[in-house]
Amino acid sequence: MNILVIGSGGRECTFAWKLAQSAQCQNLFIAPGNAGTSAYGENVSIDPNDFGELKKLVLDKKVGLVVVGPEDPLVNGIHDYFLEDDQLREVPVIGPQQYAAQLEGSKEFAKKFMARHNIPTAQYESFTEETLDKGLVFLETMRPPYVLKADGLAAGKGVLILNDLDEAKKELKEMLGNKKFGDASSKVVIEEFLEGIELSSFVLTDGEDYVVLPNAKDYKRIGEGDLGLNTGGMGAVSPVPFADKEFLDKVERRIIKPTIEGLNSDGIPYVGFVFIGLIKVENEPYVIEYNVRMGDPETEVVLPRIKTDLVELLTAAANKKLRGFALELDSRSATTVVLVSGGYPEAYEKGKEIHGLDQIKDSLVFHAGTTMKGDQIVSSGGRVLAITSYGTDFRKALKTSYDNIEKICFEKMNFRRDIGFDL
Repeated sequence: MNILVIGSGGRECTFAWKLAQSAQCQNLFIAPGNAGTSAYGENVSIDPNDFGELKKLVLDKKVGLVVVGPEDPLVNGIHDYFLEDDQLREVPVIGPQQYAAQLEGSKEFAKKFMARHNIPTAQYESFTEETLDKGLVFLETMRPPYVLKADGLAAGKGVLILNDLDEAKKELKEMLGNKKFGDASSKVVIEEFLEGIELSSFVLTDGEDYVVLPNAKDYKRIGEGDLGLNTGGMGAVSPVPFADKEFLDKVERRIIKPTIEGLNSDGIPYVGFVFIGLIKVENEPYVIEYNVRMGDPETEVVLPRIKTDLVELLTAAANKKLRGFALELDSRSATTVVLVSGGYPEAYEKGKEIHGLDQIKDSLVFHAGTTMKGDQIVSSGGRVLAITSYGTDFRKALKTSYDNIEKICFEKMNFRRDIGFDL
């Protein structure tokens, strides 16, 4: 089978690495890919949102399975594009259709879905520029910290958590009045702050049944001790040590099952991954948000722990044959540490030469923001590399990752030295 992975980050590099291991994968294409994905298949320079060019590639290369990495093409309707095209409709796409993708594309849509299906989450109200004054009054009824979320996609940076009421009011005006996050903040959800520790649950569904994948915890802030600005993710750990069987049973019973059943009862077709951002509050799970694809950098610790052939798993999902599917997992812990460009998540420079990758032992290197400049691998994004390792526990796995990071260098390279500090 010829397979296409859409995207160019660490998540897509990990998918390429795992798919290429399958005997069922004949040729692998990554659009557009990065310097790392070229080790597993053929990079094709196509924008993930250029559906016309993707169609040409799928037909030309006789692609039999499409795996959509990032959220943008899903929210923009790539799956619908395939279903509505006579030449493409028989090609399976892993990733939900546009309506279902609103679970990530609209915070308000997700909140209404959770309310409808009694899925535990923080209380909320949503506001637009026209109802800004009501939003300011609503903030006065809340207790700090104040949580403001841009309704639309903001590359993981559209959430503000503020302790000061005046600052929260100012930011609400910036988001709604001055479009701080562009169209993403034309509507803003204000919700209660939940005190607890976060983790993520991952599910693959065929629309009727589902398989629960390994859980993970990622670290979003740029600074150690979880301080500073939000990023796309600075590292991750799987499994999550504090998520015991009792807690995970609650997650499945109260959140995963009602989510899949809710999609069914609402008549929302869904084939693909559901990423459920959770918070554990006094041993009770609450949903912070849904994403309609795998996380990054969580994919870099979740997929390495799956022993099952990934093509077999995704094909079962595409053919609605997940019922009774037995997933084989690696019992070891996996951790990843992300190396980022100096200045990220604000302004940063690209084109920095990366050295030392040939010295890495006992770790997996997943490329995120890299490209080739002649024969030299150089940085091309904010998050540059993810260094993943196994261990009998997360501490030993992290030690291996950190030991290998000492061998890698590029100008102004930055990373968190405290991944797992709160575990």
